[in-house]
Amino acid sequence: MTTVLLPSTTRTLDDLLSGAQAGSRLPSVVAGLVRDGELVWTGAAGTTGVPGDPGPETQYRIGSITKTFVAAAVLRAVEDGLVGLEDPVRAHLPELTDGVGRVTVGQLLGQAGGVQAETDGPWWERTEGGDWASLVPLLGEGALRHRPGTRFHYSNVGFGVLGELVARVRSAPWHEVVRAQFLEPLAMTRTSLRPQAPAAQGLAVHPWADVVLPEPEHDAGAMAPAGQVWSTVLDLARWAAVVAGTSPVLQRATVESMWEPQSVDDARAGAWTSGYGLGLQVWNAGGRRFAGHSGSMPGFVAMLRVDVATGDAVIALTNSTTGFGDLPARLLSTLLETEPHPPVPWVPREVPADVLELVGPWYWGPAPLLVRATASGFELAGMHGAGRGSRFVRERVVGGEQVWRGLDHYYAGELLRPVRGDDGAVSHLDLASFRLTRTPYDPAADVPGGVDGRGWTPLS
Repeated sequence: MTTVLLPSTTRTLDDLLSGAQAGSRLPSVVAGLVRDGELVWTGAAGTTGVPGDPGPETQYRIGSITKTFVAAAVLRAVEDGLVGLEDPVRAHLPELTDGVGRVTVGQLLGQAGGVQAETDGPWWERTEGGDWASLVPLLGEGALRHRPGTRFHYSNVGFGVLGELVARVRSAPWHEVVRAQFLEPLAMTRTSLRPQAPAAQGLAVHPWADVVLPEPEHDAGAMAPAGQVWSTVLDLARWAAVVAGTSPVLQRATVESMWEPQSVDDARAGAWTSGYGLGLQVWNAGGRRFAGHSGSMPGFVAMLRVDVATGDAVIALTNSTTGFGDLPARLLSTLLETEPHPPVPWVPREVPADVLELVGPWYWGPAPLLVRATASGFELAGMHGAGRGSRFVRERVVGGEQVWRGLDHYYAGELLRPVRGDDGAVSHLDLASFRLTRTPYDPAADVPGGVDGRGWTPLS
């Protein structure tokens, strides 16, 4: 069903966009909002610096959003068994014997490899790039600014390496792999390595006068995987479905792993607000999680941001070096506030017998827990909102009994095994060495340490 926004919502969004264009002195800005996989609003303001008005099919340079395509290509190789996240880079690029070569693929994807942020020498974003052979000498021990795996350190260089890794394992240039695996299946016909008309001119706006300066555009060579791709609002709306985990081009489990913070940007005191997953930036805004990527190249700023709980997404592109501030977040929050998702109607559904017999109260010692059936298994949570928990899915059958694996929270990856008594009924749950029983410290269950024979008595 096509979502149609209220006229008042559309007017508010249009006003936010035009206000940002004027207030931030943007030559042009285009934006779009995605809900349920559909582009439900687009807006444009200003001038592109070339003939033609800006619109959802106008190309802009998307900068580091390029990294999301490279990361997706690496993770498709992981799905296909060609690469492991724990592999050292030198396992696939043997010329990198030390330095970056000993960083793992997962650390590079998660901006936790400790690799230098930029290349040595001239500003790579504004100068012609060299080939892979010219980058290799810069990737030795001197390229490591921090011990791998210990902290967040954003690295454009690291994604140059990942682009070459994709090329090596697929025997084709990284951008051709991206085109074959993602752009063509998703009909992203206006996404390319270099600009294709109509495309905006990259501009720098003078800080103290209303004049602009054209920024250079070039082939970044071996550094292109860090930020060279051009795209449009229409194309990135399709890519938003991949980031939201609703596209068949990447497995859902793969996308969920991309959302998991691998490193957290703790430069500011207090709770973390931004970090990096596997090739995606992740944000924590008041407990609400978002994933996507920003992009910045001379003359352009871009943003793709997805609310992982709802799948709603915002795309914003401008041809200004200094960018549009918090416009994308304001557009997305406006959609959520003015057009909330309707509740999903409750309908009865079939629950497998081996799940149905587990639902209801359980106890970890004296602490009450509750098991509820889900579409894919069941969820264990504290009965009063506290306590350890997880969602569980089927793992394997051991000795004729189904074993379940935790997906998240404290028990992520841990195994839960129902244990039956002589009567065939489930006596207790064995979970990571703990025993969950139907009554607090059930004396008939196998409770480690035993249950005091005096039972529950007043304190004397």
